[in-house]
Amino acid sequence: MAASNMPVRGDGDNAAALRGFLDMISSERGAAANTLSAYARDLDDFASYLARSRLSFAGARPADITGYLQALSEAGLAGASRARKLSTLRQLYKYLLAEDLIDEDPTHGIAGPRQQRALPKTLSVAEVDRLIDLAHARIAPARGRERVRAVRLYCLLELLYATGMRVSELVSLPRKVLDGDDRVLTIRGKGGRERLVPLNGSARAAIERYLALGQDPEDGVAAMIRTRWLFPSKSAEGHLTRQRFAQDLKALAIDAGLDAERVSPHVLRHAFASHLLDRGADLRAVQQLLGHADISTTEIYTHVLEERLKKLVHEHHPLAKRASETDC
Repeated sequence: MAASNMPVRGDGDNAAALRGFLDMISSERGAAANTLSAYARDLDDFASYLARSRLSFAGARPADITGYLQALSEAGLAGASRARKLSTLRQLYKYLLAEDLIDEDPTHGIAGPRQQRALPKTLSVAEVDRLIDLAHARIAPARGRERVRAVRLYCLLELLYATGMRVSELVSLPRKVLDGDDRVLTIRGKGGRERLVPLNGSARAAIERYLALGQDPEDGVAAMIRTRWLFPSKSAEGHLTRQRFAQDLKALAIDAGLDAERVSPHVLRHAFASHLLDRGADLRAVQQLLGHADISTTEIYTHVLEERLKKLVHEHHPLAKRASETDC
């Protein structure tokens, strides 16, 4: 539906302002019909709020904007929804100001609702250990292609938990990444940025076992075909796909007695970061290991730091000890 044909409610001034605004975002920004409908609903709701005070869009003042947001909060509207409505109002008043229909923007300087960032899903150390132990135990009884898949999955798990790589970085590792020092890997991440990630002994041993496939008579397969990829596959990309790894991981999780919905390669990346921080790692160091360009991205894990600091104060601060003795 074209913006000019979209039905709008309200008095003449509000309807004209809303129509002009919708026409602008439709023609200049190419907004889709659903987007236009969402803007119209938000602004119709605001117009209804203003109508109680016999105000139009042009007559609203900063106090009216904050009052509207407060009313939305009291009605139980989520912070994200209130932030979206405020964004819509900002865009409306920017348009009205540009069209000389108002002298001042009433949304200027009004802070949006604080939104709680969702905590990343993660696994406990014991749960990760259960996955890795089961992956390792599957190798011994497996033969032929199943043995290859079992060794590969074990190697992928050890690498992922040891480095915290993105799954796309892991499955597309080139074989040449193993050239040089076997204690570190050079990872090319987002934006072509390179970083070094250390390998622990378990990860190095898993890689060696994987590379030895085909040399052990128990494998029952020919030596692995050498390609440019560390984890070659018949996929269009030439290497193991993220989807296939995720499927194998979920099947492993089910066999390990874990909820498959809680287990994914990305969750293991979160576990890597959370477990490091829980054991005293610096946030900046974790940022480098994860390949985050901005520290703010890594700050989703600060809840781990907060819990560790609370525990530290509770266990070691003299006043905490004194309070504990008093309770006894």
